[in-house]
Amino acid sequence: MKKTLKFIAWGCVALSIAAPVALADTDRAVNDDAAVARSLDIFNTLYKELNTFYVDTIDAQKTIENAINAMLDDIDPYTEYIPAKETDEFMTLSTGEYGGIGSYIMERTIDAKKSVYISGPYEGSPAARAGMRAGDRIIMIDNDSTTGWSSDQVSKRLKGQANTHLTVTVVRPYDEDSVKTFNLTRETISVNPVPYYGVTRDNIGYICLTTFNEKSAQQVRDAVIELKKNPKVKNIVLDLRGNGGGIVEGAIQIVGCFVPKGTQVLQMRGREKSSERTYKTTVDPVDTEIPLAVLIDGGSASASEITAGALQDLDRAVIIGARSFGKGLVQSTRTLPYDGMLKVTIAKYYIPSGRLIQEVDYGNRNDDGTFKKTTTDSTARVFHTAHGREVLEGGGIMPDIKVEPRELKRIVYNIMRDRWDFDFATKYVAEHRQEIANPADFEVTDEIFNEFKAFINPEKFEYDKVCEQQLATLRKTAKAEGYMNDSTEAQFDRLEALLKHDLDHDLDLHRSDIAYLLGQEIMDRTYYQRGQVQNSIKQDEYIDKAKEMFDKPGEFARLLNIKTKTSKKTTSSKKKKK
Repeated sequence: MKKTLKFIAWGCVALSIAAPVALADTDRAVNDDAAVARSLDIFNTLYKELNTFYVDTIDAQKTIENAINAMLDDIDPYTEYIPAKETDEFMTLSTGEYGGIGSYIMERTIDAKKSVYISGPYEGSPAARAGMRAGDRIIMIDNDSTTGWSSDQVSKRLKGQANTHLTVTVVRPYDEDSVKTFNLTRETISVNPVPYYGVTRDNIGYICLTTFNEKSAQQVRDAVIELKKNPKVKNIVLDLRGNGGGIVEGAIQIVGCFVPKGTQVLQMRGREKSSERTYKTTVDPVDTEIPLAVLIDGGSASASEITAGALQDLDRAVIIGARSFGKGLVQSTRTLPYDGMLKVTIAKYYIPSGRLIQEVDYGNRNDDGTFKKTTTDSTARVFHTAHGREVLEGGGIMPDIKVEPRELKRIVYNIMRDRWDFDFATKYVAEHRQEIANPADFEVTDEIFNEFKAFINPEKFEYDKVCEQQLATLRKTAKAEGYMNDSTEAQFDRLEALLKHDLDHDLDLHRSDIAYLLGQEIMDRTYYQRGQVQNSIKQDEYIDKAKEMFDKPGEFARLLNIKTKTSKKTTSSKKKKK
């Protein structure tokens, strides 16, 4: 029934889109108001007929939402309908604020039982101050049992108006008094976009920016000002890895920390003249001279790409890392009846060199239905930075110094998927909380790693047995095609023995990546996100590359094609001596 309704809904949308072409003699009629009106009339009439004569009762709200979403999915992934029930969550992402207890939660199914757990309170939040911890399993909110609830159901009950009260009961593993009840008062929770900044590698001022909300620009500006007060700081690194973006204005203001007031950062161009806009920095900078590096990766998108791309085009920063996501589209929100919203793509943005960094052309498809790319390596146009360096359009921001992203090993994925690292950290912190060093000094020792290995139950650890599955398939194929004989069978048996998983060996082989996971989970339980970041940058290839670049005399200027005044001064001096 659900599948049938989905096809009905998509059929309605397809009809409403296709009708103008069928009813009109020219392409121009597709955008004609009369054609739009006819299409909507067909859609309304069709739905009324379905609602009247279809054999089963149709859920109007669900069916129409399916139709809307199917239509929008065909346009681009960023244009979306936000029903009234989801507008609060959308505004939280935009403003960085919401009413609640201040904690991440997650849904898990263990032994066929679905439960919701605290996965990490925010530092300083009501949940953290009350003593709630990652790993606590929520069993009751006020007087209602949460057995069988989804994370969405729990989230709705935890959130609410500031200054309202609630009681949360949890079961805490590895604790003698395992059932704990917390009386909480909801507060306005502010998501901190800069969980950590500080000095690393002796002379680098490091700033981690995780999102672009209404607080991001001021937080970055404050961090730069504080770091500059430290006489050790000679360089700045702005870390945008994994930052999916947010509000455009935040990117403009952050760029404004490092370039002169009035510098053009961005141009928006849309179908309508009203969508066109030029953005310039509007505040005095903090520092236009200090050497600056920006870290990016494939998770850096939207406002992150505006920030990195503008600083690259203006030759103000060296970009280090891997190619960014490639989102050069701008969305705006429009109000809809009954408190809904439409987030719609209204324009493309162009950074100072004039290039568009959008990778996917959502207006054109390949023969197989996939979207085409805006450019290829052979067709990408060349643009130039302020100092004449060549940069290419499309495909995101290409770094000036490349760092190959680490490949996620299968055993590491298995550990993360089944939360072995999460559960071990819960146990370890419960038993060793007073012994855990501060983030700058903490490391996963041999003792901790061996505890983790002993914690894993080999009988319950689930491998993705890709090699074994493919070998079994190859064995069947060899038999089917007549290649299997005693000699071939023996070779298959030997290969199968070689490909058998050895858990202890695999854990040791990938110790470095696994230790990183364990360290992040342990830090989160003791020093929150601040501790996670501070601990992770101790050994960070991206920052090592920045350090190497900063410390090499003249390298920063060479990469940005900055012309020094040394040669002119030398010539002038020689003339005076003559």
